[in-house]
Amino acid sequence: MTYDLYIGDRMYSSWSLRGWLMMEKFDIPHRVHMVGLYSGTMAQDLGDLAPARLVPAMRCPEGTVVGESLAMAETLAERHPTAGLWPFDPTHRATARWLCSEMAAGFSALRGDCPMQLSHIWEGFVPSESVRADLNRIETLWAHARQISGSSDGYLFGDYSLADVFYTPVAARIIGYDLPVSRSSRAYCARLLSDPAVLRWQDQARTVTYDPEPYVQPLSRRDWTLPS
Repeated sequence: MTYDLYIGDRMYSSWSLRGWLMMEKFDIPHRVHMVGLYSGTMAQDLGDLAPARLVPAMRCPEGTVVGESLAMAETLAERHPTAGLWPFDPTHRATARWLCSEMAAGFSALRGDCPMQLSHIWEGFVPSESVRADLNRIETLWAHARQISGSSDGYLFGDYSLADVFYTPVAARIIGYDLPVSRSSRAYCARLLSDPAVLRWQDQARTVTYDPEPYVQPLSRRDWTLPS
């Protein structure tokens, strides 16, 4: 019962990281297939999964193809009900679904102005008012999740869930661009990004070099470090 998971470049593909974490963190057997986002082979690499056209995408063990991260998450949760992808408590679960849905559909300024990268921290990045509004909304949602779940720190709903999966690339953006958030939000970002699975992904991402490098900012950079 092994899934085929199709992902893009680990350094930059935030949605691929989500797709991989929802299998890796919940011990769902999978084979990884790399898709060339920057080599021009994306359509060819996804040819067997048509009409899927974006990463991540997956082929289930019996052959069913599923695209889009939320659809993949719900499919895996349905097929692996004891794995704990969603919180067990119904209110927590409904809230986690809300947070994931808003992530999938929103925060366009943050996603557009601060593409995920796991190599370094940009120094002196000045977020626009739209990015600041996205950050405020994210912190509001995180605070609401903690109010609902009673989890004062650590993961949003106590145990690791798909909500944490979906916000891990957000954490990478916050750290990678040194964005202004509260101390508690920064600590949550550090918790997500220090996860052993995320560190393995980051190590693999750093084995690939790019010329030219995507998403270059006219800024200096410093080594990637997480707040203590």
